Amino acid sequence: MDLKLGVYEHFKGKKYRVICVAKHSESLEDMVVYEPLYENKTSKLWVRPLGMFLGEVEIDGKRVPRFRYVDEK
Repeated sequence: MDLKLGVYEHFKGKKYRVICVAKHSESLEDMVVYEPLYENKTSKLWVRPLGMFLGEVEIDGKRVPRFRYVDEK
């Protein structure tokens, strides 16, 4: 599955730039590589399984995307 590169907003409100989709070295699972667009002392880059990145969460009884595409920059 192709994932559009660019800026995504997490359901909690912070923004992240998706850099690429990579493969997990053991399972070959697709992993999204992304960077926070805010100061984050824990790590500059993060990875999350593609299925989880594209998944939904429940907020106040409503299903919403975990990450929502907002911009190509």
